[in-house]
Amino acid sequence: MASFFTDYLVKRKTNYTWNKLYSPIFKVNVGVGQGSALSPILSAFYLSLFLYILEKRLKNLKISVSFISFVDDGLIISQNKLIVISNSQLFCSYNVLSKLLDSFSLIVEHSKTDIFYFNRSHGIFNPLSLGLSAIGGPILRPKDS
Repeated sequence: MASFFTDYLVKRKTNYTWNKLYSPIFKVNVGVGQGSALSPILSAFYLSLFLYILEKRLKNLKISVSFISFVDDGLIISQNKLIVISNSQLFCSYNVLSKLLDSFSLIVEHSKTDIFYFNRSHGIFNPLSLGLSAIGGPILRPKDS
């Protein structure tokens, strides 16, 4: 099995094309190529331990959120009637997630983090921002919907 991965992942080459300009050929000996059939499988192997640990840590901290992973994107879901409680759960879970990803040598791109609020109120809804600056992240403002 190891020889398969070695043959598949090592000694690869690529080049870049822009309009009719071609770059020289570069060796690519790191990672799985984008669009590779193995990419979702290998990322699932790698992320399964991370997701298992994340779920256990959040459960031990009694933070009731759900997490869905889409390989390089994730979704944290907090459901509560009080927005203050939802924000608190999002803040704590984001902190746990960031620290855990860091221990796996993975990076959270805080600038690409979005926050959405959904509610059933029929009046004016002015949700609070979620300040993650205490953990090195941005102050997240609700997305306009």
